[in-house]
Amino acid sequence: GKRWLSMKGQSWCNLAQIPSMKTPNFLLSSLSLFLVACGASPENAPSPMPAMTYPETRTEPITDTLFGVEVADPYRWLEDDRSAETESWVEAQNALTQSYLAQLPLREGLAAEFRALYDYEKIGLPRKIGGHYYVTKNSGLQNQAVTYRRPTLDGEEAVYLDPNTWSEDGTITGSLGAASADEKHIALIRNEAGSDWQEIRVMRTDNGEELPDRITRVKFSGASWYKDGFFYSRYPEPAGSDMSAENTFHSVYYHRLGSDQTEDILIFRDNDAPNRYHFGSTTEDEAYLVLNTSTGTDGNSIHLLDLRSWDQASPPVASDFIPVVEGFKARNSVADIFEGHLYLLTDIGAPKYRLVQIPLSAPQDASRWVDFVPESDDLLEGARFAGGNWFVQHLHNACSRVTRVSPDGRDRRIVELPQTTGTVGGFSGKRDAKELFYAFTSFNYPTTVFRYDVATGTSEVFAAPEVPFSPEDYAAEQVWYESKDGTSVPMFIVRKQDTPLYGQRPTYLYAYGGFNISLTPSFNPSLLLLLNRGGVYAMPNLRGGGEFGEAWHEAGMLLKKQNVFDDFIAAGEYLIKEGYTSSDRLAIAGGSNGGLLVGATMVQRPDLAAVAFPAVGVMDMLRYHKFTIGWGWIPEYGCADSTEADFQNLAGYSPYHNLQPGTAYPATMVTTADHEDRVVPAHSFKFAARLQACQSGPAPALIRIETNAGHGAGKPTAKIIEEQADKWAFMLHNMGIDE
Repeated sequence: GKRWLSMKGQSWCNLAQIPSMKTPNFLLSSLSLFLVACGASPENAPSPMPAMTYPETRTEPITDTLFGVEVADPYRWLEDDRSAETESWVEAQNALTQSYLAQLPLREGLAAEFRALYDYEKIGLPRKIGGHYYVTKNSGLQNQAVTYRRPTLDGEEAVYLDPNTWSEDGTITGSLGAASADEKHIALIRNEAGSDWQEIRVMRTDNGEELPDRITRVKFSGASWYKDGFFYSRYPEPAGSDMSAENTFHSVYYHRLGSDQTEDILIFRDNDAPNRYHFGSTTEDEAYLVLNTSTGTDGNSIHLLDLRSWDQASPPVASDFIPVVEGFKARNSVADIFEGHLYLLTDIGAPKYRLVQIPLSAPQDASRWVDFVPESDDLLEGARFAGGNWFVQHLHNACSRVTRVSPDGRDRRIVELPQTTGTVGGFSGKRDAKELFYAFTSFNYPTTVFRYDVATGTSEVFAAPEVPFSPEDYAAEQVWYESKDGTSVPMFIVRKQDTPLYGQRPTYLYAYGGFNISLTPSFNPSLLLLLNRGGVYAMPNLRGGGEFGEAWHEAGMLLKKQNVFDDFIAAGEYLIKEGYTSSDRLAIAGGSNGGLLVGATMVQRPDLAAVAFPAVGVMDMLRYHKFTIGWGWIPEYGCADSTEADFQNLAGYSPYHNLQPGTAYPATMVTTADHEDRVVPAHSFKFAARLQACQSGPAPALIRIETNAGHGAGKPTAKIIEEQADKWAFMLHNMGIDE
């Protein structure tokens, strides 16, 4: 579940027939030859386990009336994740889950195997600051990566930042943000226990010394430097300590080094619209502040503040902000501003995006916008100006393509990547940089860092991990299958080259399908645990994602959300029909919005798969907008309180509300965390409680609640290894594979 319900970077990256409404049943009361050698077959049931007795979960007669319909919510008390009763419930559920997992025959072996696979050096993209290189590296099994400082790219390195020294369990993370223009200071971003809340500190680049500056209440922000300080976004001090409380009035501030946070200057807040995101970022020459405003995760406005005329002694007024794009119907991001022009990546008049050149003298005059990179058949995913050139990135059938474009747009060269199936990231740097760095990864290509020489246009490997596997032994293919309404949907399928297909392969079907997020090929060593046992990994690019532009995204949002579930179900049916697997050997998985996907699929097609992994999912679609930043997802989902059409649509697929008593659901392990403050744990708590009450079959309905963890980012290595071993052991056991 590395994907999340939020922005694409700092960009907020005709209704079809409404899907048929299913009346919700609201609860009103309480691998290859290995498998053959082991004799594994669809008739093999999981080996006997003690009868499942779930912790008692009380119910309350709580109902809401929405558009004349009574909606029961008997487990609402679990929304109070800080109450003693909820904490006792969590302890009881974790005790049951851990007791079950401890009895799984493959658990310890899988953990040891994954620990050995994961024990390889992982290196990030180098950054050059103040004449030195900063390289982030994990030696193998360190909980958090360490940042080293080198005088030259290949020079002797010294530890600059080591978050592993901040906590015994590795749950405090730290990463370097932006550096000041004089390259004497750099922002340090700290998170604790996986929370979205951040603290910004400042370090000297020459010796790593921390300054006294402490910026708190930061969420979804960075540090954008201007002169002797930086801009950042934060929320006001909370009224109480409730982790699930709604977050409102996201505001942009300016902090001057050496001052107390209480003296920070409020740059922008919309007192009339508390449920909006506001971000400020500066151009490299610090001439402009770009103000990005959104009502949520879809559509945004762009304004500019000319910093050359801003008096730092007082906050700017509304009239100081120059409009570029207003309203929230289009998705826009500023790629750069220089030589009198603004370069805007936008879907205005281009569902697959275009990069337009806009004169700063009249930014709102669309008649003067010129296509610098016009819309094409492939999604224009991003554009960066670095090293005196544009580096433009497209997605072709969910795989990266990069083109180098000269400043005048006349010279265009393809950047040669290691292979055509894969994902690239990087090419960031100063405008006068002589070298750039990028990373490439694919299903059988561990993430490798390359150095790109701007003068010659050539790439060389800077760091390639030594993973104990043979890439040539694995095959990845992309197939296209037909969804319920006839739409053709692509899917990546990965397996070992020598894995024969006979319809019984243990198969892990993972997807996301929302928020304009693109799922692209990447290396995940955990999948080797499955593939090496003759298993299959499948990843479809469902509607709702961003792989094919805004038309593809919009076909899976709001009143068309059912298309996403239909695409996922059709993917499972394709894998069964084509002989990859069977329902007895299929697992469905997804995180965050993908957790919603799994939950909705379970309630609509409980017979499709044997195992389900809904991770940190949005399970209560009628109340999601009432917690933390849930209001920001209304542009994607709609709101049950707003219109009857939204209510009926959301109620028709809300996983929590549509679980049916007396139904045999798949073996399910819901996962969440005690510091999850994006998709609050109440979603998973309530869903798991009701699933346990409704489950009629012998399959377990468990919830695994991680401690000192959040939505997934920054999770320490030790927890990753435990979590992955638990997942594969649970899946294989419930497919009848225990050896």
